[in-house]
Amino acid sequence: MPLALVLATCLGDPVVRPSTVAAALLDPGHPLHPAVREVRLPRAVLGCLAGAGLGVSGLLLQDVLRNPIAGPELLGVSSGAAVVTVTIVVLGLAVPVALLPYAALGGALVAGALVLLAIGRTRSPDHVALVGAAVSAACGGLVVAVVGLGTQGNVVVLFRYLLGSLAARGWTHVEAVAPWLLLGVLAAVLLARRVEALALGDDVAAGLGVAVVRTRLAAVAVAAALAAAVASVCGPVAFVALLAPHLARRVVGRVGTRPVLVAVVPIGAALLAAADLVSRLVLYPVEVPVGVATTLVGVPALVLTLRGRAPVTAGRA
Repeated sequence: MPLALVLATCLGDPVVRPSTVAAALLDPGHPLHPAVREVRLPRAVLGCLAGAGLGVSGLLLQDVLRNPIAGPELLGVSSGAAVVTVTIVVLGLAVPVALLPYAALGGALVAGALVLLAIGRTRSPDHVALVGAAVSAACGGLVVAVVGLGTQGNVVVLFRYLLGSLAARGWTHVEAVAPWLLLGVLAAVLLARRVEALALGDDVAAGLGVAVVRTRLAAVAVAAALAAAVASVCGPVAFVALLAPHLARRVVGRVGTRPVLVAVVPIGAALLAAADLVSRLVLYPVEVPVGVATTLVGVPALVLTLRGRAPVTAGRA
């Protein structure tokens, strides 16, 4: 993660040597101060925070649903954030820039809450997945309908947002989502032992004294909040939540939720920060949405998972 943060800060046009970064950050009169302090650094920090949040979100969902390809897309939160953002842009609503992340976050949380309400006290992971897919489909239909009302200029902006992007993100966006992400990761740490038991199966978890329904709902709620915070400012960045837990399991072995959680935070952060760096540089000066870069890596990983070559979840270790 530190390497990804340094590279994201140094690389670009112009290239900034690591020895120059400190001077550019601390000296407001330095010619590179605006580029480093106000453009590259907040974007790199946001990428690391968002990647860590998505990684934790994916890990919680994969373990509590016992599904190796579970992700925040199952909860509809990314689509909920997209609905709000699309509506604001297309209708030209007078929402201050500083409040946009909070508005999108509200939409994401509403979608997640609908899933949680529909789930009720179910004990079935499959039910959770089906309900989330239904909410995601409904939100996706709303996004398409609203985009159809937009102008050509709106469509360009929305296209980038709906694919996921860290472009034009600054300290305001970091400050808006950092508390949500930090609290969400802390909640995941507190839930990790019970989630680890739940990954072994409902009957085993109940025998160990774990409240199965409450634990599943709590884990899904935390995963939804983490994904919602990311989607509110970065859009629906695909496959990071799916891929990061599998990479973490490769690093630490086929073990439980708690040790994988320690690894998934830096791995998720590095994954998204690296993907954003690639999206900035690969076709420079044209910038590719970061969701394209993560998809190009995530699709092969998904195929390998479906073919049984990817690591299994903690519950099957």
